[in-house]
Amino acid sequence: QVQLVESGGGLVQAGGSLRLSCAASGRTFGYVMGWFRQAPGKEREFVAAISWNGDNTYYANSVKGRFTISRDNAKNTVYLQMNSLEPEDTAVYNCAGSPRVGSLRGYAPRQDVYDYWGQGTQVTVSS
Repeated sequence: QVQLVESGGGLVQAGGSLRLSCAASGRTFGYVMGWFRQAPGKEREFVAAISWNGDNTYYANSVKGRFTISRDNAKNTVYLQMNSLEPEDTAVYNCAGSPRVGSLRGYAPRQDVYDYWGQGTQVTVSS
């Protein structure tokens, strides 16, 4: 059984930065890890994903160039560095784990491929 716990959310002004962390307990070796977010009144959407060894990443167009996903397998932790934050980035951010293999582009944005989800951390960006 895998448990995921997010941290690092908070309130930040537009243009600021935050780094989210997702700590995993249990075996996540070989898992693709993703970040998703859900804004009030909207559906949950894909943000970014990273392959099991960190060699490949994939981003939603809305965050490309501003957010960076990374992982430290020795610490069983995945990170999401968020720069140049905008009010539109305000949401609850969840991390998720998937045992799928293959090109991230083909499946990473699909929520149904992820077996494990964290509870989420709130990010609020003020204008």
